[in-house]
Amino acid sequence: MIAAMKRIFSLLILTILILAPAPSLSLSANAATASEQYAVVPDGDVWFYAGETESSRVFLLPRTYYVKVLSTGETYSRVEYLVDEPPYKKVTGYCKTADIIPVDYIPARPYLKKQVTLSYSLPTAGGAGSIGDGSFSSVEKTFVYYGQLYDGAKLYYYVLSDGTFDYIPANSELVFDQNTDYLEYLAAQETAGQGTDTPPSSTTNGMDATLIVVICIACVAAVAVAVFIIKGKKTVQDDQSEE
Repeated sequence: MIAAMKRIFSLLILTILILAPAPSLSLSANAATASEQYAVVPDGDVWFYAGETESSRVFLLPRTYYVKVLSTGETYSRVEYLVDEPPYKKVTGYCKTADIIPVDYIPARPYLKKQVTLSYSLPTAGGAGSIGDGSFSSVEKTFVYYGQLYDGAKLYYYVLSDGTFDYIPANSELVFDQNTDYLEYLAAQETAGQGTDTPPSSTTNGMDATLIVVICIACVAAVAVAVFIIKGKKTVQDDQSEE
């Protein structure tokens, strides 16, 4: 009888284990650790520095674009901007750590790849005795745009041309498309930070209810079997006593 009860309980435990829901594993793409760390430039007041000093400002980075973070410091972070793909050239420097926002994804458009073409008028002697009719009195030149800065009221672009970095005067700020992917990321981060007590899903509730029902049925069955065995044993003992 005892051996039979052990077999019955073993079958009940096996049934519970089979019907019990397995722990779910979910991996978020944003939670995966990327080999490259980027940080977004949230506004137009983020400087790219040549060194870890306030006096080493070079240009203001284009807003909504990114820098690649090489190392993070308390005050300054070492960063890269743009890539070594002609006509573009990567630059390495620093940003203030508090001015940029790290993200845990690789942006689809991390850098502003923009070229600007400017026209220059050349001085001519003019007047009597000048040679030619001025066909080449103006020229156009194309530059790779990195950022901008103001010197007083005067606007300058920081650009690259023929391997040389320098400033050129500009009449107006450059107009370019803005990134929006970081806004969705920040909204998701804010939502996640509002609380970690999330209600269980309906699927989980359903599986929990099923498991409870199975356990209850198993317990009732076990009690019934035990009563049946004990009652049968008592009947046999009574019959033996009468004999």
